[in-house]
Amino acid sequence: MNLLIPNLGTTSLKYQVLEMPSEQALAKGRFERVKNYRDAIEQIRTGDTPIDAVAFKAVHAGPQYRGTFVIDAEVVAALRQFLPAAPAHNAIYLTAIEAFRDALPGVPLVAAFEPEFHATMPEHARLYGVPAAWLEDGVAKYGFHGASHQYIGERAAALLGRQGRLVSCHLGGSSSMCAIHEGRSMDTTMGFSPQSGLENATRHGDLDVFAVLYMMERHGWSTEEVRQQLAKGGGLAGLSGVEGGDLRDIEAAAASGSRRAQLALDVFAYEVRKTIGAYAAAMGGLDAVAFTGGIGENSARLRAACCRGLDFLGIRLDPERNEYSSGDRLVSADDSRVAVLALATNEELIVARRAYRCLTSAAAA
Repeated sequence: MNLLIPNLGTTSLKYQVLEMPSEQALAKGRFERVKNYRDAIEQIRTGDTPIDAVAFKAVHAGPQYRGTFVIDAEVVAALRQFLPAAPAHNAIYLTAIEAFRDALPGVPLVAAFEPEFHATMPEHARLYGVPAAWLEDGVAKYGFHGASHQYIGERAAALLGRQGRLVSCHLGGSSSMCAIHEGRSMDTTMGFSPQSGLENATRHGDLDVFAVLYMMERHGWSTEEVRQQLAKGGGLAGLSGVEGGDLRDIEAAAASGSRRAQLALDVFAYEVRKTIGAYAAAMGGLDAVAFTGGIGENSARLRAACCRGLDFLGIRLDPERNEYSSGDRLVSADDSRVAVLALATNEELIVARRAYRCLTSAAAA
């Protein structure tokens, strides 16, 4: 079975064609700083390889969809229902579903929802202190970037020869962290929506909801006006003044002397450091920290900033390894009690495995 896995981020589109169950990559590509996703999808090239199904790393469709499903009218309706909770993501995937239905009529489409990996979170980590009726409407912590965190958990365990207690840091245009204990998600920074947790490129992170109500009442803003501001003008873009909030551009601006850009980097690194400490407490200790995502994997400067001052937890980077090594590698010092890794994620592989299980199970039934 040849599965096309388009991974549509908020700023990029990666794709792989994987033959399953061998997991052999038959084709792959990447587009950066994407503005029009339908145009990007039309540029995907798979050569002469026949496509048996398309599987998406889908984001948010509520409490009934914390798993992997063949996309039908009910799945699309749920994606539309939760569009207000994940406007930047669900809109992209709804566009992609339509585009692939047009491009590959009759080919099955599968949604592997990101909260699936986080279904193991205990209730005390998942629940909010909201009115009971809100809980009944599905307001709780779902968690996202599940495919990435699952892959990083498995890859780190393979490299280290053990699972243990890991903090996975997926840092890029969209960022989140996950506490993984013995391969299971115990907590994660994104909550009911991908808007919460760490600062993202143009989306705010954690925010007192009463600040939103205050600004709406003060300025007479509508819900849609506020949603657009916080989804497209907040986060690192709002802090740094750098349009688009791309961390590469912010690092360049900071290197050129921009105080606001440096402050945005300081805020971001502080959030990561604080969360590493919190998750170490939640898991009763720490065995490893893994950095992934476009920035987590590739920015030595950011990794160093995120680990600065964490010696008390047993985290010590090796400056030379951190700066000059490449590939999946250890960047911690030999005497560091906690292993620190820089890893390339492979969300497409996790999605392909889930989709293959879903499709073969459906065929067997």
